[in-house]
Amino acid sequence: MKKILLVEDDLSLIEGLKFFLLKQGFNVAVARTVKEANDYFHRFEFHLILLDLMLPDGSGFDLCKTVRQTSEVPIIFLTASDEEANVVMGLDIGGDDYMTKPLKLNELISRMNATWRRSGYVNEQSAELNSNGIIVRLLEGRALKNGVDLDLTAVEYRLLCLFMQHPNYVLSKEQIMQKLWDNRESFIDDNTLAVYISRLRDKIEDDPRKPSFLTTIRGLGYKWSTKQGDLS
Repeated sequence: MKKILLVEDDLSLIEGLKFFLLKQGFNVAVARTVKEANDYFHRFEFHLILLDLMLPDGSGFDLCKTVRQTSEVPIIFLTASDEEANVVMGLDIGGDDYMTKPLKLNELISRMNATWRRSGYVNEQSAELNSNGIIVRLLEGRALKNGVDLDLTAVEYRLLCLFMQHPNYVLSKEQIMQKLWDNRESFIDDNTLAVYISRLRDKIEDDPRKPSFLTTIRGLGYKWSTKQGDLS
């Protein structure tokens, strides 16, 4: 699921645009100020930023400059018709495209897709999982928590990837064992799985005795519960 950061302060536009993007299958975070947008950007990974030029505490230009210091995430500016002359400046400092309001929603989707094709950013991001302060770099076979490498066994790493690839989705014990071992290891049973889950929690949870990431859903299985506002 592609993750979009919508930076806009017009409530009527926010409601309509967020509803439309959610229906298209995107995950959407909304920031109404530069400060809120900076907070989201530094906490989560996004596939694209829709960025209004004029915000209550600054301009979209300022945020664009900040983003470009560390990221190549595509940015599409949203601008009123009388601000269109400023777009050249936005493109010069790192914006990828712009649209004038009122937005034509189908055109917006086309421009988003075109931006992704040009940048290749989504393909790069698909090699990384990110939630709850944990990052898994699939191409490197590494997992980090708050920037520090996690010392995981092969089974623990596979478990972590499986859960992070299915956020907020309950996986039954049977599903986990089938996906993880593909019936090649007949000695794996419920008790063995519970041991692996416990060991993984010891390494990833802030408090393994009260797990908040890898939670047990009694009678159903296990779930990777993302933090409130987490977009993974």
